Amino acid sequence: MHATTEPTSRFVWGQRHWLVLLMFLAIVIGYSDRVNISVAAVAMKEQLGWTQTTKGFVLSSFFIGYMSCMLFSGWLCLRRGGKQVLGAAVLWWSIFTLLTPVAAATSVPVLIAARIGMGMGEAAMFPAAFQLVGRWMTPADRARGIATVTSGIPLGTVLGLMVTGWIVGHYSWPVAFYVFGVLGLIWALVWFIVVTDDPATDPRVSAVERALLKISAEPPVMSADQLPWRALLLRPAVWALVATHFATTWTLYMLLSWLPSYFRDVQRVSIASSGFLSAAPWLSMFLMTYLAIEISNRVLRRTGRVAFTRKLIQCIGLLGSAAMLLLAQHTHSVGAALTIACAATGLLGFCWAGYGPNFLDLAPRHSAVLMGFSNTIATIPGVFGVIITGWLVDLTGTYSIAFALAAAVSVAGSILYSIFGSGDPLID
Repeated sequence: MHATTEPTSRFVWGQRHWLVLLMFLAIVIGYSDRVNISVAAVAMKEQLGWTQTTKGFVLSSFFIGYMSCMLFSGWLCLRRGGKQVLGAAVLWWSIFTLLTPVAAATSVPVLIAARIGMGMGEAAMFPAAFQLVGRWMTPADRARGIATVTSGIPLGTVLGLMVTGWIVGHYSWPVAFYVFGVLGLIWALVWFIVVTDDPATDPRVSAVERALLKISAEPPVMSADQLPWRALLLRPAVWALVATHFATTWTLYMLLSWLPSYFRDVQRVSIASSGFLSAAPWLSMFLMTYLAIEISNRVLRRTGRVAFTRKLIQCIGLLGSAAMLLLAQHTHSVGAALTIACAATGLLGFCWAGYGPNFLDLAPRHSAVLMGFSNTIATIPGVFGVIITGWLVDLTGTYSIAFALAAAVSVAGSILYSIFGSGDPLID
């Protein structure tokens, strides 16, 4: 663990902040595209005659493409640069978003293929973001940069659920896919105009920002082919990070995919209302993420212990969320269910300030490939966890067992990370 921490760099607004803002918006758009089908699927299920298990396969198919291209995306970021990879990725997934209604009208297998294609595009989001933050942000600012970018997850979820719920209620479910697909195309146009991969060659980087970034002192970055993978994969700290990442995404993907159905099936609310009710927990997560950032920074300044800080924040998130999920089976009103859902999802927001910056702790300038590797494994819950949730709901007629399973995974991830997690860099 680190005995001291680098002081926070003097704030100077510059090109790097526009970069972070645009990446934040990319995550917002990506998660809006990802979750809008969670609300639309309620209407699609009723219109197309799906079972809960069929809906689970449709919702989980996205993650097959997402998982299959994650590590490749990290490698591609080092080869081609984060700008090109992220820009092309947003174009790719936006096109598949636009094609979703046509695919759904054709057949379930075609819809599943379209969702897999969309997932392949979104696989590049986080590796590209980590690569660009590692290149553009000072060490003191990287953790805040990553947390800011990833806070687009809950905000994108809020917008995706609320807007989709409103669109489905007032128009029809295909319109939601057209709206979000067009937003992605507009973002990509702005991205290619504004962003440069290398701060050393960007004429918009001021002399003050150039000095702050210490561009000339940056050592060369190894390619993915040159990374000491064997040494990295033998480190317990890497697998502890992967385990807690996996635990976080198990609950995350379950809530992303099934909260609208939970409010619809258990609380008996309308389709439009299920979208709005499902959005509230993600707004809670958005706000709690920034609270977690401030708590994390204060703990780190006081203790100077990176590993302790990451573990503390991560365990608050996972264990707190697990406790709320266990309480969910005792709710008997919409208000109580919404309160517990907000608490469970909001506490999960602590994880973005917990395990998220740890990729930069362990591999400050090669976090794209490490994140790509970890996120490949952490996407397994998106495939199997979402399907298992649907199967358990069909089998038991309740969400209680599915919530209890997610809580158990969170506890296991917390224990492993607490024992084996580290804050020391394993590679530059």
